[in-house]
This record gives sequence, structure tokens and C-alpha cells, in this order.
Amino acid sequence: MEKDLFVLGIETSCDETAAAIIKNGTEIVSNVVASQIESHKRFGGVVPELASRHHVEQITIVIEEALQKANVTFQDIDAIAVTEGPGLVGALLVGVNAAKALAFAQQIPLVGVHHIAGHIYANRLERELKFPLLALVVSGGHTELVLMKDHAQFEVIGETRDDAAGEAYDKVARTLNLPYPGGPQIDRLAHEGVPNIDLPRAWLEEDSYDFSFSGLKSAVINTMHNAAQRGETIKPEDLAASFQASVVEVLVGKTVKAAKEYNVKEVLVAGGVAANKGLRTALEAAFEKLPEVELHIPPIHLCTDNAAMIAACGTVLFQQGKRSELNLNAYPGLDLERF
Repeated sequence: MEKDLFVLGIETSCDETAAAIIKNGTEIVSNVVASQIESHKRFGGVVPELASRHHVEQITIVIEEALQKANVTFQDIDAIAVTEGPGLVGALLVGVNAAKALAFAQQIPLVGVHHIAGHIYANRLERELKFPLLALVVSGGHTELVLMKDHAQFEVIGETRDDAAGEAYDKVARTLNLPYPGGPQIDRLAHEGVPNIDLPRAWLEEDSYDFSFSGLKSAVINTMHNAAQRGETIKPEDLAASFQASVVEVLVGKTVKAAKEYNVKEVLVAGGVAANKGLRTALEAAFEKLPEVELHIPPIHLCTDNAAMIAACGTVLFQQGKRSELNLNAYPGLDLERF
């Protein structure tokens, strides 16, 4: 019998310090996440310096807890996978340096992982991937359509030209004086309101799969200001519902169109905004009309940043023979296609 393959994953790209142990690339043995939401909430967003300090405080604790919960030691670990980018450079450096120190001290192979690749591979923790596939990546910093014809082969066919969807959610939430993080708050309000406010849909060029949400964000702000100048009151629930309807219509429309054009077997959804109930419901309804394409959306705990997804992707890279040297650095603008 072949020996089970254990990979330690480390993730510190933004405001979650996370470590996980994954067996054979598909089984979660442990998955520990230390969130910083309470620390950043009073600032209305992530403060990079504060995030880095928290990572320094938590990194050793979460790694030890992941090993303990998995009931393994470093002698059982076959590889260490760590997020090398993209993300906040100070935050990334904490995880990268921790991984390098462990790899050197324990003589364990090191594998650098792209954060977005990790989000896509979160789906493999639920079921095996079917190629060719299309991944809709929607998070605070990224909105992309990624075509994959095989493992670890990424072709970005569409990306955001300005604000990512999650970023637009957070900015609109601040306009509505909603607490951080704003995305879940907008989603909650949207289900209580009616999408009766006319807001733009940025479809861009006819053959483009790129996204743009900056104009929509500005339209929401202008709508609020114009109403205030006229002494009118806009129901926050209706504005949230109208904003979400615009975002979701564009995301779903472009995803369905790309799935048909590229003749994919399945569509995966990845990233923190994949936890959005409005988006999940709309995608499920759209792909019910396209039965030849399977839709898979991971459970909410695998949508947000975690280390299990990094270890899942790292396992595939490790099995392909990819290794990182001990001079591995943090790359805040790491390119998915060149990774």
C-alpha cells in the first residue's frame, strides 16, 4: 500500500492566520483559523500593519494546534505549502518565513502556492475536479474567470478592471454605515429589500469576460447623495437589494456565457464572496437550465481564507515535482498564469 501523503498548509495573505493538515490532497485532518475581524472592525477595514502583528503573534500557535488536532508530528509531514502571494506583503512574509524556517529545521520540502489557486482547490476538498472546468473567483481583492484544462493549469479569461466584487461590497456597506465586514451585511439586507432602484450593469465589450464594479459603486454613492439633497429617504434594504442584483446579474451572466463557449464539464465557485447567499441562489437557478454543466460551490467555511485550500493545492504541486527554494519571498502581485 502507498503511504498516505500529509501536507501542512500555511495561509497569512490578509487577516486570517491559518494552518491545516491535509491527507492525500482531499481529506481535511485539521483546519485551524485565527480570525482578526474584531481587531479591524473598529477601523472599517483591514489595517496592514495590524494584520502583520497579529500574524506574528498567532502563527506558531495555529501551526501547533493544527498538528495537535491532526495527531501528527513534523516527522509525518511530507511537504509544507504556504501562500506566497498575492496579498498584503507584510502579512504574506510572516507565513512565508515561518514555512521556510520549519522546512529548513525539519528538512521538509517547501511548496509556494498562489492564493487564488488555493481558493479554486478548496473545491477538491469536497470532490474530485472534472476537466475542463471554469472557476468563478470572487473575493475582496479578486474577481476572475479561470479556465483549467488540467491540474495546476490556469488560464485567466476574465478579470476585474478596477474594483473587485468584494471590494465594492465593502465600500457600499461603508456608505450605508454597516459594520465591517460589509459583504455579509449587504447580503443580509438585500434579502429584506426590493431591487427597485435602477443601477448600472457593466457588461463591457460584447466579447469580454472582464468585470468592472467601480461605476456601480459610484452610482450607489451618487444615489445616496442625490436623495439626501432632495430630502428623500432611501430604504437601505432596497439599495442593498438593488446593488446585489446588479453584481449578481453580471457575475452569473458572464459565467454562464463562458461555460457555454468553452464547453466545460463543471463550474466551480471560489473566494469569500462565494459565501453570498444571493450569488449562490442565482448561480444554482442559472445552471439548472444548463444540466450538461455541473455547478459546485464549496461550503461557507471553505469559501473564506483558510489553510486547507493551500495544502490541497500544494499537494498537487508537490506531486507534480514542484519545489520552492529557501529564498522564497512574498509576492503581493503574483500572477496566476505565471505561477
